[in-house]
Amino acid sequence: MMISTRGRYALRVMIDLAEHYNGGYVPLKDVAERQELSLKYIERILPELTRGGCVEGQHGRGGGYRLCRSPEDTTVWEILCLTEGDLAPVTCLESGARPCARAPECRTLPLWQGFYELTERYFRGVTLADLIGLPAADNYVI
Repeated sequence: MMISTRGRYALRVMIDLAEHYNGGYVPLKDVAERQELSLKYIERILPELTRGGCVEGQHGRGGGYRLCRSPEDTTVWEILCLTEGDLAPVTCLESGARPCARAPECRTLPLWQGFYELTERYFRGVTLADLIGLPAADNYVI
């Protein structure tokens, strides 16, 4: 499993919104400038986060985007699932996958199941609040 630019940028946008979480709307152009991301690219990511109930937007003067829940209540797992889709490491573990005829004899299936469970448990255990509490890594950007 590799997290794409879409997932990484979604995390950066959500962290930025969490850092400016005060109940008001944050202009998207401000987020784009701070994160050094294309405004157009961010605008393509936000509909998924909106449909998923993570953010809400408002048009016009004083508009922008804001978190729907506190940073403590939004997990990395939720953000990545919305922007990346299923995070299963192999197709046979994806949601709605057809049962694999080889599953009963598959020697690697337990390995992939364990990896998937570890990944899910880890990402569910990290919230936006955890991420904004971390020191910046010498301005390294993911």
